[in-house]
Amino acid sequence: MTTTTTTTKPVSSPVRGISDELIPTRDTLLHRLKDWQDEESWRDFFNIYWKLVYGFALRAGLNDQEAQEVVQETVITVARRIPEFHYDPERCSFKTWLLKLTRWRIVDQLRKRALAGRRNAFRAGDSSLSNPLDQLPDPATVNLDDVWETEWQQHLLDTAILAVKRKVNPEHYQAFHLCVFKEWPVRKVSEELDLSAAQVYLAKHRVAAVLKREIRALEKKLERSGGPPPAPDGP
Repeated sequence: MTTTTTTTKPVSSPVRGISDELIPTRDTLLHRLKDWQDEESWRDFFNIYWKLVYGFALRAGLNDQEAQEVVQETVITVARRIPEFHYDPERCSFKTWLLKLTRWRIVDQLRKRALAGRRNAFRAGDSSLSNPLDQLPDPATVNLDDVWETEWQQHLLDTAILAVKRKVNPEHYQAFHLCVFKEWPVRKVSEELDLSAAQVYLAKHRVAAVLKREIRALEKKLERSGGPPPAPDGP
């Protein structure tokens, strides 16, 4: 397996059903990841999770370049640590395990930023600045759970939406998208798509129902709780 990924853009691959994309990550995909030579499984893992990790890093205060490095280093860390991970939904959660790995990689980037700032201050002859590392939170007490949960929920929504688009009439989804995500009034959507108001309301209702079912299915099948496995206590 190659661990020198330098971009956060997903690798193109055939579109597959939702049960073949995210659901295997609970068990079958995690098992396949233990084979470093299984390029297809690692590509699937990257395509599924890079955006979650990247968005989480940005919301934690990193810039684009730092967030991309977090994605790369997290994937490398998963590759190193995956043999230690034993899937047991009653005992541990992949979601929590990945959170811990990502958190440490974010702290790494914050430390690099602080050290760079300190070096620049030293070169400038400013000895009055305090050590930026003193201002960093203790990695053991960094509380990014709320941010991670927000990104995780968005990850579920994005994944469910991809499934919905493959199941519903494209025009119906467009009406739903304009009403719900763009917050267009029904009259404007009706004029834009040349539909009656009743058709817009019906399309919105039907697509929303499908989306809710997809989200509920994902929430049931993906880990929602459980303690972390005994692995990433440090970098």
